[in-house]
Amino acid sequence: MPARGGSPIRPRRRKRRWLRNAVVFLVLALLIFVGWEAWTWPDVGALARRNPPTTAFIERYRAQHRAAGRDDRVSRPWVPYAAIAPGVKRAVLVAEDINFFSHRGFDLGEIRIAVTRAIEDVEAPRGASTITQQLAKNLWLSPSRNPFRKLEEAILTWQLERTLPKRRILELYLNVVELGPGVYGVEAASRRYFAKPASAITDDEAAELAAGLPSPARWHPGSTRPGYRRHVESIKRRVAKATFLAGQI
Repeated sequence: MPARGGSPIRPRRRKRRWLRNAVVFLVLALLIFVGWEAWTWPDVGALARRNPPTTAFIERYRAQHRAAGRDDRVSRPWVPYAAIAPGVKRAVLVAEDINFFSHRGFDLGEIRIAVTRAIEDVEAPRGASTITQQLAKNLWLSPSRNPFRKLEEAILTWQLERTLPKRRILELYLNVVELGPGVYGVEAASRRYFAKPASAITDDEAAELAAGLPSPARWHPGSTRPGYRRHVESIKRRVAKATFLAGQI
């Protein structure tokens, strides 16, 4: 018979015990997760002393090709900042992050514009990623847009900006970014598409390289796609106006 004047006591005790066990389990799971993240978290400071041997995006590309039974080799020769033509740096900055040297990893003005457009178009915000954010994603993360991955990207972006000089961040980006199928970094792209080193690239060729960044699998020098060609011409016009970049790079 139920306890007089109320609901049974035993079911209430079982419910409290279940809630207590659930809380303990969640706390333990959180501690394990935090511990694992701390153990595997990238050593951002090491990039000040040495170049990364590979990136998350390169390894993802190679894994996909191995799974499909295709050649997984990539081209990614490394070159120092000084061995990259100034025109390449200007074109990439204009195309991807013109405020790179004035922000701390996050371009709040571009974020506001992206959010406003998203609200007007009733879709998720896109774009507004700075070069530092893109570098963090390329080096250590996945293309996923889930909130946790974006949080990791934000923390790594903050660490990169806090730890490395701007020119080192740009040097890393220019050496790891994808510029065609299996082509990573401006040196590999320069030799693939123009048969010359990145130090010898002309301003027009630099615009062609930079225009491929939004979609390197389809857009790259030699492509006749109308969207790509329009983007190339747009970058050329914007570079001509961005004379202030000469003193920054």
